[in-house]
Parts: sequence; structure tokens; C-alpha cells
Amino acid sequence: MKKLFQLYTNTNLIVRIAICLVIGVVLGLAVPSATAIGILGNLFVGSLKAIAPVLVFVLVISSIANSKGSVGKRFRTVIALYIISTLLAAITAVVASYLFPVTITLASAAEGTAPDSLAQVLTNLLNNIVANPIASISNANYLGILFWAVVIGLAVKLVASQTTKEVFGNISESITKVVHWVIQFAPFGILGLVFTLVSENGIDIFKDYGKLLAVLVGCMLVVAFVVDPIIVAVCLKKNPYPLVIRCFRESGVTAFFTRSSAANIPVNMELCRKLNLDKNLYSVSIPLGATINMDGAAITITIMTLAAANTLGIQVSLPMAIILSFMATLGACGASGVAGGSLLLIPMACSLFGISNDIAMQVVGIGFIIGVVQDSLETAINSSGDVIFAATAEYMERQKNGEKIEFKKEFKE
Repeated sequence: MKKLFQLYTNTNLIVRIAICLVIGVVLGLAVPSATAIGILGNLFVGSLKAIAPVLVFVLVISSIANSKGSVGKRFRTVIALYIISTLLAAITAVVASYLFPVTITLASAAEGTAPDSLAQVLTNLLNNIVANPIASISNANYLGILFWAVVIGLAVKLVASQTTKEVFGNISESITKVVHWVIQFAPFGILGLVFTLVSENGIDIFKDYGKLLAVLVGCMLVVAFVVDPIIVAVCLKKNPYPLVIRCFRESGVTAFFTRSSAANIPVNMELCRKLNLDKNLYSVSIPLGATINMDGAAITITIMTLAAANTLGIQVSLPMAIILSFMATLGACGASGVAGGSLLLIPMACSLFGISNDIAMQVVGIGFIIGVVQDSLETAINSSGDVIFAATAEYMERQKNGEKIEFKKEFKE
């Protein structure tokens, strides 16, 4: 058993995931009634969601308490890259909607409470920041977790002894080790998630909403493999695809199946460690990216809103489309990092064109129907983008300091 386990752990993680992915598809088609297989996926996602808030809280406190220098400039760069990328994603969605206009059948209803306005979204964000720290960890409220972790980390840095700081460092390393153990079982979790996906949905979803899905998926792929790489290339003046492909392969694949940016935070932390990034930076930027780096959410909000406008015969002028892009960007930053988190922001965007909440919630219902594809890919590009731009910000600073970055060596291992 020991040799078998060593063989398993020594095999490349992506190879293991690919093998289990195929097995999951085969089992989903061959024995769809064997629902017990899906438990593997639930256990994996549950483990990630359970450990992620604790990891972020402890890691941020430890990083700030033991930090020797400032990462302020790099952190500002990361935030700027997140917001620019999300805005460009919304603009890309507007262009796609003009080139390939989509209409939808408004018949279904959706459950859920949507925010009434952008002001409500921003108010909720501010309230989440100052939420009780224990409740924030329990509810996976990453804005609250980050805020209190930063405050406590600064306090520890200023008043605690070196021994206390080292204790936080040891706790951080221990939690990181637990995350490493969880990720080692990712292939089995992916197997269970793929089995559930295939056994419950099959290919019927592509029949009724094929054009809408095509526009959404096409737009997301353009952002992931054209727009974001252009941003990286402009910043680093290097071929961006070794970095982009590795991040999509190691972060995007797991995010696609977990459908939760929050649950994928431990995976992204591990990838940042492999890329030799500064823990002081990525311990904050990765969980923050799970909240504000929302390319896929901006695309979903924009395309679904314009599809509703097209269905109702509403003519959307260019100035209104630009306003929609900014609203989708700000709204996407408030989307929760859970499956379908962006969909409940569609009514807010629809209100810009005078579309009633009843109709808007029908659009949300359609979003949940196609969410098995839309939300999975949305989460994949959101989560992989977190690492892409965290790495870009750090490599920009390294280049300015005269360090030569060997992309092939750094990103293809």
C-alpha cells in the first residue's frame, strides 16, 4: 500500500485528474444510478470550503505579522489588473452581444432574492467587510476575513513578541500542509463531480439553449485566451501563454468542477507556491481575487441582460451599453464566490433598461438551467485569472529590479 501511495503521489497531479475525469465520464454514462460515486465530489468540495476560510485567516495574519518589507505597490497593481480585466470582459460581452444577438424564451420562474440596485450591492460589500470575524470564517465571507486578518496581523506585528510571531508562522505552515493533503485527493473529487455532472444532465442542455450557451462560452474563451493574455503581454512584454495555460490547467480545471472561486482558493494558493510567488502578496491577493476578479461574472451579467433586452425589443444604444459594462464590472465585484453567485445580479443590470423584476428573475431561472456549463466555465476563468494577475504583478516588479524571468522554466514545469 505504501508503494502504491507513493506511485500515486509521484504521478503528475494533472495526469491523475485527467485519468479520473475520463473514468467519471464513463461511469456517468454507464451507471448513472450509482449516485454513491458522487459523494467523492461532495467530500472534496466540502473539504476545500471548510479549510479555505481558516487558511486565508491564518495565512494573512502570519504574512503581515512576519513581513519584513512592503508589498503595497504590487498589491495596488494586482487590484488594478483585476478591475481592468473585469471591465474588458464586460466590454467584450457587449461586443459579442451586438455581433451575435440572442433572444430567449421567458417562461420559467426563479427563486432567490436579487439586490435592488448597485447601491445595495456596494452596501452589502461594506457590511461584509466589518462583519464579525468568527461569523465571517463560518460563513466564508472573505471580505470580512481579509479585513480582520489584516487588522489582527498588524496588531501582532506591532506589539507581539518574536516567539508569538513564529507561532503564527508555524500554524500557517500546518494549515498549508493540510491543504496540500486535501489537494492530493483532488482527482477522486473530480471523478465524483464529473460523474454527477454527466449522470444528471447528459447533453440535453445544449439542445434548448445552444445559441445562448455558444455566445457565453465563446465570449469567456476569448477573454481567457485572448484578452487576459494581451494584458499580461503588455505588462511583462513576454509571451503570456505558458503562464496562462499553466494557470488554466492547474487552477481552471478544478474550479470548473467545484464551481466556486472560494472553494478553489486553496488550489490557487498551492499553485502560487509552486510558481515561487511571495506569500505576503498572494495570501491576500488570491482571496481578494475570489471576490473582485470576476471576468466570467461580468460576461454573464452583460450577455444575459442584453438577451433579455433583445427579447423584449429594447434598443440598446452605445452609451447605455458602456454604462452597462461599468455596472456589470462593479456588480461582478460583489458577486458571491459560490455557484450561481453572479446570476442574482442580473435583475440589477436589467433595471437599467426598465425591465421588470419579474421578467429579470425569469432570466435568472434560465441562467440556473444553463449554469452547469455557464457557471462552471465562468468560475474557471475567474479563478485561474486570480493567479495569472497575482503572478503578473510580482513578475513586473522583479523585471523592474533587473531580474530576468525565464517563462519556459517558471511556467511549464
